[in-house]
Parts: sequence; C-alpha cells; structure tokens
Amino acid sequence: MAKEISMSTKYDPKQVEPGRYQAWLDQNLFKPSGDKKAKPYSIVIPPPNVTGKLHLGHAWDTTLQDMIIRQKRMQGFDTLWLPGMDHAGIATQAKVEARLAEQGVSRYDLGREKFIDTVWKWKDEYADIIHKQWAKLGLSLDYDRERFTLDDGLSKAVRKVFVKLYQKGLIYRGEYIINWDPKARTALSDIEVIHKDVKGAFYHVKYPFADDTTFAGKKYIEIATTRPETMMGDVAVAVHPSDKRYKDLVGKTLVLPLQGRHIPIIADEYVDPEFGTGMVKITPAHDPNDFGVGNRHDLKRINTMNEDATMNANAGKYEGLDRFEARKEIVKDLEDQGYMLRVEPIVHSVGHSERTGVQVEARLSTQWFVKMEPLAEAALANQKTDDPVKFVPERFENTFEQWMNNIHDWVISRQLWWGHQIPAWYHKKTGEVYVGEEAPKDIENWEQDPDVLDTWFSSALWPFSTMGWPDENAADFKRYFPTDTLVTGYDIIFFWVSRMIFQSVEFTERRPFEHVLIHGLIRDEQGRKMSKSLGNGIDPMDVIDKYGADALRWFLSNGSAPGQDVRFSYTRMDAAWNFINKIWNASRFVIMNLDEGTHAELPEKAAWKLSDKWIISRLNHTIAEVTRLFDSFEFGEAGRALYNFIWNDFCDWYIEMSKEDLNGTDQTAKKNTQNILCFVLDQTLRLLHPIMPFVTEKIWLSMPHDGSSLVTASYPTTDNDHADQKAEDEMDNLIELIKSVRNSRAEVNAPLSSAVDILIKTKDQRTKNIFETNKEYIERFCHPKKLEIAATVEAPALAVTSVITGAEVYLPLADLVDLNEEINRLQKDVKKLAAEVKRGENKLGNERFVTNAPTEIVEQEREKLSGYKEKLTATKERIKKLEEEL
Repeated sequence: MAKEISMSTKYDPKQVEPGRYQAWLDQNLFKPSGDKKAKPYSIVIPPPNVTGKLHLGHAWDTTLQDMIIRQKRMQGFDTLWLPGMDHAGIATQAKVEARLAEQGVSRYDLGREKFIDTVWKWKDEYADIIHKQWAKLGLSLDYDRERFTLDDGLSKAVRKVFVKLYQKGLIYRGEYIINWDPKARTALSDIEVIHKDVKGAFYHVKYPFADDTTFAGKKYIEIATTRPETMMGDVAVAVHPSDKRYKDLVGKTLVLPLQGRHIPIIADEYVDPEFGTGMVKITPAHDPNDFGVGNRHDLKRINTMNEDATMNANAGKYEGLDRFEARKEIVKDLEDQGYMLRVEPIVHSVGHSERTGVQVEARLSTQWFVKMEPLAEAALANQKTDDPVKFVPERFENTFEQWMNNIHDWVISRQLWWGHQIPAWYHKKTGEVYVGEEAPKDIENWEQDPDVLDTWFSSALWPFSTMGWPDENAADFKRYFPTDTLVTGYDIIFFWVSRMIFQSVEFTERRPFEHVLIHGLIRDEQGRKMSKSLGNGIDPMDVIDKYGADALRWFLSNGSAPGQDVRFSYTRMDAAWNFINKIWNASRFVIMNLDEGTHAELPEKAAWKLSDKWIISRLNHTIAEVTRLFDSFEFGEAGRALYNFIWNDFCDWYIEMSKEDLNGTDQTAKKNTQNILCFVLDQTLRLLHPIMPFVTEKIWLSMPHDGSSLVTASYPTTDNDHADQKAEDEMDNLIELIKSVRNSRAEVNAPLSSAVDILIKTKDQRTKNIFETNKEYIERFCHPKKLEIAATVEAPALAVTSVITGAEVYLPLADLVDLNEEINRLQKDVKKLAAEVKRGENKLGNERFVTNAPTEIVEQEREKLSGYKEKLTATKERIKKLEEEL
C-alpha cells in the first residue's frame, strides 16, 4: 500500500517556495566553503542600478549566474558569488530629481549635502526592493560580502586609480567639445548618446561679403545649416584647400547675418568638397569637428548657450530663449531680413541622452578625460597572451576589439552631485591643481572640484575593488581574483566589459575574468524590445507570483543559445509549469512507492533487468551531456537533454515499466526497483537543482536522502560501469516496437483495452532474442491476444503493417483494415523514409562533415542511414504485396 507523503497532487509553487530561501540563509549555505584544497570559483554580480525594480533582463542574467555557481558549489569548488549594487550617478540623480520636482523642489533648493542625503534614502529604499527580488528568484549570493559602488573601500580604489592614471599622464583636464545633456546639466560619454532619426531642415542662408567681392555674380555665398540657433557662434567659413572653385575666396571676409560681425573664409582639409556647396560655417564652441578646425586656425571659441540650453549673452537679442525657440526666431529674422534663400525639409540622425531622452548639445566645456590609446593597446595586447578574456560566443571578441581599436578619449567628469567626487583640489589664491587620494592638509586654502566621476569609472573596477583591492594582500583578492565568469548582455560590452578589461590589465596585470558569457535581450512575443513607451514590459515578480520562480528560471535557462535574444511567451511559461508538474507527479509516485528501508543506492548489477540497465545508462549519458553543456554555457541544450531524459526516458517509460515489479509479488524485484527509482530520482534532482532550486529541494527532502540540503549536496558524476550501449540499443528496439503497435492501433481506432493479435517477423536472432526475453513488457504495453515472434511469420493480407529496426510488425485486423488506406499510409512512410535516406546520404557525402565530426558521430550517422535504407526496402516490399491482394 502506498504510504502518505506531504506532497499535494498538483504542483503549487506557493506551497513549495515560501520560506525556503530564508532556510538556506539561516544555514549559511551560500558562503564559500573555506576548503583551501578546493579549487576557487568566483563570480561578481553585474551590479544593478539603484534606480528601480529589476526587470526580466536582470532575472535572466542572474538566473544564469546562479545556475553556474550552484553547479560549481555542488561539484566541490570553493565558490563565491559576490552581490552588490551600482550608485548609477546620472540615472539615480535624475530619478530623485524627478521625485523632488513633483513636490516643487529642486536639488539647488536643498543644497548638495541635503540632496545627497535624500539620494541615500532612495538608495536604501530600492536596495531593499532588489534584495527581496533576489530572494524571490532564489539567488545563492553571499550577502556578507555585498558591496556598493560608493562604499568606503570602493571609493578608496577609485581615488587610487584616478591618482595613478593622473600621475602617468593618462588623466588630463582640458577644454573640449563634449556631449552635453541640458536637462541633467552634465557631460556624457559618446556611448551614453543614442541617435534617433528626427524631422529637421537644411536652412540655406546668404552670408554677404564684407567688401565689393562677388562670387558667381552674387555679393554673397550660400551656406546650408541644420542648426541656425548656433549661428551667433560662427567664427569662419571653410572650404577645402584643393577646391578650385573657391581658391580666390580664401582670405576674404564675410558678414555674419543678423549680427554684423566679420568672419574670414579659410581653407581646411576637414571640408568635404563633394557635400552640398563645399562651404561650411565653423562654430568651434558647438561642433566637435569645428572645434578641431578652430584649433588648427587659432579661431575664437564663442559659446552661445547656457548649461540648460537657453541662449546666453553671446547670442545677442536671443538671450534667454530656449534653443528651439531661438531657432524659430532666428529663422524668422533671416527670412524677414532677406537672408534666407530656401528651407529644405530633411530627416536626419540626432543624438539624444540615453538617460533623460533630451536632444544632446555639442558644447565647449572644461572636463576631465582619460587618454584611452595606451590603455586600449594594453588590453588588446593581453588578448594575445595566455591570460585572455574568452568571449562566449567568440564573435563578441570582434565587437570588443573593434571598439578598442577605434576608441576616443573618455570624458569622465560629470556635473552631478551623486557619485565619487573628483579627487582634485584648486588653490583658492594661486589656482594650483592638486590631485591626491586624500585632501590637502591645509584644506581651508583649497576648493575641491565639484564634479563627480562617470558611473562607469567605478564599476570598471568592480571585479577587483570588491575583493579588497588596492590591498593586494586582501584574502579575497588573493583567493578569488581574477574571477571566473562574467554574465552580461551584449548591449554593455562597450560601457562596462571593455572598461573592466583595460582597468584590470592596467592595475592588476591580469584579466578580470576568464570567461564573459554574453546573452541577448528579452523581447516580447512579437520580437519587440520591451519599453515603457510600448507598454509591453513584464515584471518578473508578477511571473513568479503566477508560475513560481522555478518555472521562470526554467524558461530563462532554456530561452536561447548564447548571444541570442529571447522572446518572452506565456505559452512557454505554461509549458515550463507543466514540465515541473510532470516532475512533481513522477516524484510523488516514486516516493509513495518507496518503503522505509529504501535508499538512493543501486542494487548489485547482477540483479539489473534490461529496463534497469537502460535507465541507468541513459542517466549516465545525461549526466555527461549536462555537465559538458554547462561547461560550454550551452544551457538551452542542457535543458533539452534533461527534459528528454525526465519526460521520455524516466516518466513515460521507466516509471511505467517499474509498476510491474512495484505491484508484483516478487519482493526482491520490488526492492531492487524501489532502490533504482530512488537513485535515479535523487540524481535527477541534483542535476536539476541549479536550474530549479526550490522544487528540487522540496522533493529531495521528502524522499530518502543524506544531508540537509541539495545546495551543498554533491553533483552527479559519470560512472563507466553504468554506461551500457547494448542495453540502450535493445531498449530502443523494444520502445520502437511498442510505439509502432500503439500507432498502428490508433490508425484504425483499435483501443489498447481490446486485445489484438500481434505478429512480429524478425530479421535476425538478436532482435528475436530481445523481444522474447522482454515479452512481459510487450504484453503489458501492447495488450496482445496472441503474440508471435519468429523469423518465418506469414504476413496476412488484411493487416496493419509497420516496419521497425530489425523487424516487421503485423496487426491482423481484418474488420478494420482497408487495403487502399493501408497502402496510402505506407506510401507516406516511404516518403518520410526516402527523405531520411537522402538527408543521411547528403550528410555522409559531405567531406567536411566526415573529416571534422567526431568518429562516433559519423558512425552513428552511418548506422542511422543503414537502418533507414532497410526500413525503406521493407516498406516498399510490403506495399507491393498488398497491391497484389487488390
């Protein structure tokens, strides 16, 4: 009689998951083992920004990391998964300022100190939310080592790096054209600018000569601009030095429309003579290319805009106007005063701030920069050593190298209050600049630079600053750095991955991690990127509330191959839940049929039946496959291997076959089957645990087990004694037979409950022996009235036929068989088999496949082709015989 167990008849995550995470924390299961003999394995979490709740992309990213670290922990590695969060300077400040704006307050009303206090409160609020989300996802993080990018230790590392780079001449301060966010009022790096196509216009304007000069019979030249609001900052017009059209104009003077200031015509190779008229206005304070021209010709830089993109005093009568209002007014005045020749509508690409969404200004500004060329060269050189970062998939190394080969100096100062304040001080009287890790001793005479560092400056140090660096004797730094694997999306290779690599090479002379696993983006069911504007975002916590964390984790782990995007789908979430329910019910059946003395141990091998040998060999093969696929980060394929083993081999076949012994009178056979069921379930739960930690732990604790938690249980390993290809082949024959009989019954609506004659014509002694030795399975699963297994079976005319490996199977169902329909059915089989033969011949005819594929794979293809050919011949012969009966 089945025993009572504390497992419901249906999988319910709300009964399985609550309380489990806290129990793991209470047992300190997520900390490194401390075993100095064990090989260390470390991951640092890509620190989420404290700007809001985590989205599905974070759930995907962290699920993959958790799977890796859980498996390594079970494999006996001394594992560290270090959590933390990023202060996310501009993004967090923008969020807090937006909240304050709703109350009618600005940061300037509060002052720097009170504003920063307000941001810290925001940080605490959202860090608490993120912690709860991590817990709900089941992430096995070591919270004792949690870091924040504004921690004292990390701040010390940031100051050290800044000072060292400054002393080496790799950090400098200068006046340059930078990307400017007029809403956040801060500089942006190139990769914080998103280009969007917007409607605009080419404004064709007359620039009159200052004297009686004429060109092409006119007293003016024609200049086209998309940004008339910057005209008040024009200091020259440039032509290409080899442009013969304008060689006599170089050195002439023009009158700037609306202002009357005189500006020269100069020659510079920057100008493209093929574009437009081949004449361009030069505005050094508002365009990066013009800035370079201005430097070469010693031109004045006239900045016409304030920090908020309103016009300043240099804009004359337009002072105080917003930049776009100024554009309208200037265009109107140009038209009214006869300077406008024509307006040509265009669509052009314009930079926008990634954070605030407003149109970026190219603005002349004094900023701090990192000189990138030597750092990039060192990072690229490191990729050719025996200590490179290995990109998965490999193609993303090209993305990294292209960016590093074409890198610009990095503007690292931000006009914000939230962040690492730049460790530079200016003497109040002399203007002397002091850069140091600590403030000057006579601080009363100095004023610190008010700007803060770009967020990515501190997060670039994350793999080693979190380990105690710059103290190179710190225990964690010595033990766990370099880290082993970084998991992140392809969208931040430029922002973060590249910067971690060059900073790590510069300051530790090591790569920051061995592997960087790149995943894609999560899109909606239509393939669109999830965004607020589309309203198609999905909260992972809502998904967990409906399906459970394990179902979400299963979906995310099986979503796609490395580097590929994945589409979120509720249909696939239903399938994930359904799979776990299948595992739950199979486990419940097994546990209900175990006796008190059952253990997850295999009986003596001599007692194993064919089905036992088969399931243990299949398990052994699955362990090898899943371990290999995890090691190569092919989690989707690992999931496929697990799914096929659990659903097909274990649930559909072995459990069904076990019922004969579980319900039989042979107590020894029953005990052996119980132990094998228990062993296979135990090993399967261990394989599944890194992906679905909650449900596997619940089931494992409900069955015979050793230890307190699967978290620290040993991961399955292969055993050569368990590999049995002969048993697998024989069982495959048996399963193929059973399936063919069931399919034949279904073809003619003969239910399994009705006994029918089954005639099996074998082609060799091996096949005959398999079927005769395992008659009980054929009888149980096929329900024959009469079962005949022989090489000399005479096929009746009115029979449903199927051709399987090594045999032909006949079900004489005279009342149900229509010969024409049977011939049509077999002709469909011929088409399918012919297609398989053609596929196999093409594959084996491909010299590259035969030469490069592993020998066992090629041999498997040859065996499959031989089998298909044999079945094709037999099916054609059967059709011929049936046609003779018509």
